[in-house]
Amino acid sequence: MTGILRFFILFIVAMIWVSCEMNVDPGQAGPPIKKDSKQAHKVLNSVLEKKKLRAVTNYGSLSYFIYRGEPMGYQFELLKNLCANLNVELELVIERDLNKCIEMLNDRDVDLIAMGLTITNSRKKNILFTDPIMITRQVLVQRKPKGWERMATADEIESHLLKSTFDLDGKKIYVEEGTVFKQQLEQLANDVAENIQIVTDPREVEELISAVADGEIDYTIADEHVALVNAKYYPNLDVSLAVSFPQKIGWAVKKNQTALADTIDSWLDKFNHELLSRLLINKYFKNIGSRRISKSQYNSYTGGHLSPYDSLIRQGAALLGWDWRFLASLIYQESEFKPEVKSWAGAFGLMQLMPSVLETYGIDSTASPALQIDAGAKYLASLQRQLPTSITDSLQRVLFTVAAYNSGLGHVLDARRLAGKQGLNPDVWVDNTEICMLKLSDPDHYSDPIVYYGYSRGNETYAFVREIYERYSHYVNLIGNTQFKNQDR
Repeated sequence: MTGILRFFILFIVAMIWVSCEMNVDPGQAGPPIKKDSKQAHKVLNSVLEKKKLRAVTNYGSLSYFIYRGEPMGYQFELLKNLCANLNVELELVIERDLNKCIEMLNDRDVDLIAMGLTITNSRKKNILFTDPIMITRQVLVQRKPKGWERMATADEIESHLLKSTFDLDGKKIYVEEGTVFKQQLEQLANDVAENIQIVTDPREVEELISAVADGEIDYTIADEHVALVNAKYYPNLDVSLAVSFPQKIGWAVKKNQTALADTIDSWLDKFNHELLSRLLINKYFKNIGSRRISKSQYNSYTGGHLSPYDSLIRQGAALLGWDWRFLASLIYQESEFKPEVKSWAGAFGLMQLMPSVLETYGIDSTASPALQIDAGAKYLASLQRQLPTSITDSLQRVLFTVAAYNSGLGHVLDARRLAGKQGLNPDVWVDNTEICMLKLSDPDHYSDPIVYYGYSRGNETYAFVREIYERYSHYVNLIGNTQFKNQDR
């Protein structure tokens, strides 16, 4: 009897202990989730619910730039693949200062820092790193001697270069402010008992590399993968002297957001075994055409132009009252800035104008790019004037105009009527009228008495507007500030 009583008492104590440990909510169905677990999933859940990942990256010839109107970059393409895997949109913010990036994470302004961050113990105190996206090391960037092209052998060139970390004694080396390069050089100087003059500089690594090539400064430090690509741009540079052991490069999330980090790690492990991973490495780090791309005036990082027709596009946009980059995005969507393109349906030129529109504005398929853009801008202006005056937001009027440009004004007005009937806002395109545009390919909706113009391939118009707006957002990131102040997206 005593044994049974002792067992019963121990069982009751154990149950009380388990209940306290689990902190059960009496009104909660199913197994409880600990507070720490909920916190760890907070950002990931937000990303999935809002269907948007907000990432901060830096602007550079490898990470994120525009070439001939198309957003590109290694970090950018990785992010696009991650977002496709998560089935979410990508929203990019540009910032190079890591301290500001960490502030954005902590303030929930961004969900992810997606740039080439060296993973260090000191940084781990403030942010949570993903698995490495690559392994690299730090190298010295220095100039080859004058007349190196005419030197007989590689040994002759090397005789003029620093070949050992001991040779850094007394040298002045410029490093980008806020990077780990300064600490690495300080550690190196301490290890080899040499005096290295370290100068922190507000310019970015690639700007400092350019300064070495131009003879403005003699030395800088860069991650090897960045240095090797830039050495293709500047053949007078040598980047063979390593000043660190191999180091891990990764992305980072807020300190306690393990669920988002684990999700990225899982995607990264799968992605690294795919063909696309190798293709991207070849594209950005081994591409023999990278020098031509980097020197192009149509590279936003080095040339600042979108197309050969930027001045003409600006004139057309002025006629419309648009940000010229939005019109540029539309033209890229239609023709990729190719003035001779003809579609199967007979649309022609930079703006893919149909023969009836060409005739209205007195031009034909022999028209110059200037006449094409002028006619296209006038046609857009006519569509814009016919929109209801209740659409007062400047950006929304542009989105509706672009939709009408693709599908015809009648179908857009049909979608507006459906939106009003279904309790959506007919004066807002995104997440409102565009939803009803999709429904115009459904008999249950295009047969509705308030739909006057019948069937439409609404999915094409939906995608058309979204793709133009997304590209425009990249143009805004990399080519200045937007004029659309009220963006009711």
